[in-house]
Amino acid sequence: MVAISVSNVSKSFADFQALRNVSFSIEPGERVTILGPNGAGKTTIMKLLIGLLSPDSGEILIDGHEPTSIEARSVVGYLPEDAQPYRVLTVRENLEYIAALRGVENVKDRADLIIGYLNLSEIAKTKISALSRGNVQRVSIGIAMMHSPKILLMDEPLNYLDIPTQENVIRLLDSFHATYFVSTHILSIAQRMTQRVIMISRGAITWQGTIGELNRLSTGGETLESTVSRMMQDEWQSH
Repeated sequence: MVAISVSNVSKSFADFQALRNVSFSIEPGERVTILGPNGAGKTTIMKLLIGLLSPDSGEILIDGHEPTSIEARSVVGYLPEDAQPYRVLTVRENLEYIAALRGVENVKDRADLIIGYLNLSEIAKTKISALSRGNVQRVSIGIAMMHSPKILLMDEPLNYLDIPTQENVIRLLDSFHATYFVSTHILSIAQRMTQRVIMISRGAITWQGTIGELNRLSTGGETLESTVSRMMQDEWQSH
């Protein structure tokens, strides 16, 4: 059974078509990026995957179940872009509260583990309202991982993090052996975090392949960044 299956999905908002016949699948344990410019449809896909939106047509399955089902929600951890934990609670209180909601056994032990993994010990008793944006991002990543999800959906997960912290987060995610699906507009994040890239522009999938295949796209001395940018621009201009 595939971890994530998206088949011929379309979604519109009034007269704006956000997604057009989008199809892809992700195998268990696979790490995949959806890469595209702002407004391409990445966040819409994320919201469909977690059941915040419903497709106009097509089918989405998470671990074989509809996104709104209890079965799907129990196996998914979600990190939205610019996530906001409860500001009046401390770091530890946020982690333990989410763990309790998720039915995690040994809530304190699990919170201790995540605090250790993400180097949050020094701020564990600090309220979210007093934290920098980078520290809030680290806490938000921890919240998404509190219930040991089989599938992690992450929208711009490395936002606000310095390079050493980014590398620590990437190592942590790799150690958990979960399936993860990353949304970003930054090519280097796709290269560092995942094995495969799905490129999207103007609501349509324009290219899919491995990181190795992506790295071989450049020709004639053109940088990979320029190649990807040109592919995106070509797609926008063709519609």
